[in-house]
Amino acid sequence: MALLQCQSLPGIGCSGIAPARARVQQCLAAASHAPLPPPLLRANGGTTGRSPASVKAGSAIGFGRRGRRDLRVVAEAAAAAAAKVTPVSPGGVSVSDVLWPSAGAFLAMAVLGKLDQVVAYKGVSLTIAPLGAVCCVLFSAPDSPAAKKYNMFIAQIGCAALGVSALSLFGPGWLARGAALSACIAFMTITGASHPPAASLPLLFIDGPKFHNLQFWYALFPGAAGCVVLCLIQEVVVYLKKNFKF
Repeated sequence: MALLQCQSLPGIGCSGIAPARARVQQCLAAASHAPLPPPLLRANGGTTGRSPASVKAGSAIGFGRRGRRDLRVVAEAAAAAAAKVTPVSPGGVSVSDVLWPSAGAFLAMAVLGKLDQVVAYKGVSLTIAPLGAVCCVLFSAPDSPAAKKYNMFIAQIGCAALGVSALSLFGPGWLARGAALSACIAFMTITGASHPPAASLPLLFIDGPKFHNLQFWYALFPGAAGCVVLCLIQEVVVYLKKNFKF
């Protein structure tokens, strides 16, 4: 048997057993220093017997399953979050949520109209269009950034003063309007006082000759002065909405 094995080796006869043995020992020594197979091929303490292509395919299948499972978890979480959000429908608004802000706006215009009678001899009025927009913000969206007292008064005073300055520099016309409006936007951006109704005060001053005699007093009257009255009425409206619901 040994002789057959010896003769089966190409180029090696019976007299070449010793060199063949040495060559086999060299091969075994080289194999002992060869790198180990990848971890996926040594699972469960040994080789899996699978080719690299099958290992890659298996890992891709496993990743796909994990990816689908992760997507399912994310979809379930999104559905749970969406279920917690209850959209406000017209039928879900209570009568008090409509009545109190509307009554507050009516009261505000009534008070400003009475104050107009006091300052009528000066030819000015407190019932100006910008204050109508302020009423809408204060009564219908009291928690919005535009309804914050800092934003309101800083924007009202600053924008009105910019309108007076624009008229003094450029005179009445489109140039004064454009310069005043752009300056108001820059002013509200720099100060962080976002209050859109205040941007109409410069246009009202430039196009309203009856306000020109006020000069820089226009920064306080009628815009800021009217906002004081509206803020007082807003406190009453917010209290009524919270404590008298029906």
